[in-house]
Amino acid sequence: MIFNLENSINERVILRHNEDVEVYLKREDAIHPIISGNKYRKLKYNVAFAKENNDGTLLTFGGAFSNHIIATAAAGKSAGLKTIGIIRGEELAKKTVHNETLEYAKRCGMHLKFVSREQFRDKSNPEFLNALENEFGSFYAVPEGGTNDLAVKGCEEILSEGDKSFDVVCASVGTGGTISGLINSSNPNQKILGFSALKGSFLQEDISKFANRKNWELITDYHFGGYAKIKPELITFINQFKAQNDIPLDPIYTGKMLFGISDLIKKGYFAKGTKILAIHTGGLQGIAGMNAILKQKELPLIQ
Repeated sequence: MIFNLENSINERVILRHNEDVEVYLKREDAIHPIISGNKYRKLKYNVAFAKENNDGTLLTFGGAFSNHIIATAAAGKSAGLKTIGIIRGEELAKKTVHNETLEYAKRCGMHLKFVSREQFRDKSNPEFLNALENEFGSFYAVPEGGTNDLAVKGCEEILSEGDKSFDVVCASVGTGGTISGLINSSNPNQKILGFSALKGSFLQEDISKFANRKNWELITDYHFGGYAKIKPELITFINQFKAQNDIPLDPIYTGKMLFGISDLIKKGYFAKGTKILAIHTGGLQGIAGMNAILKQKELPLIQ
């Protein structure tokens, strides 16, 4: 797998109420057709480490519509590594034909093992990992979401020299790896804002494990209920944003972050003249899965 890419471009975007604040979007979603955004960055050094240490198999964890699962499957295929995905939910074993994420992972050669939600919670337990090694043989394990020291190292490469002119850098937060890399590579005078995609403030601790600066804040008001949750106002925002900027947004991460930025601008959170750089972390393959849920609920679809 070749990880040799140019820095992604920054596009100025239109948000509601942003006349006095400049907002640019770093198009990390465009750096690879499948392994896009922060997943590309997180896997870069993990894949290299696995190859250098003769680990012929990558094993990782994820849910039914996981961007990380599909990215790991594609990265492993490109790098000539076997891949194993431990999938949350035993009931999904007979439903992969209706799930493009899992079907694509299988087409990339990933072996899928479906476990109960109770078992999945033991994914960091040494006994569970030993049982998996007894079943599959030796492997290099990548955590759910991909966050570890090597992932943070990759995410430290998101910001370029030209990005130092921005006052604020924003990113969505799932496991804390991406924002930690941004914090570590930022200028001390820059403010790094993380928009949590999950309920609760527990991510503060996770970020603090990897971040080596204090110039950051976690915003927890725009999770819309959690990972697989969505509300009509978020759908409307995502569709309006695409119509205005011709840029698609995923509903789990970047869509929520930009909704939050727009709302904070409206509320006067940012000083007049502030230059904001928001990171588009990809995840666009998840739109299809979310639209299937929206269709069942007879809600408008994401365009």
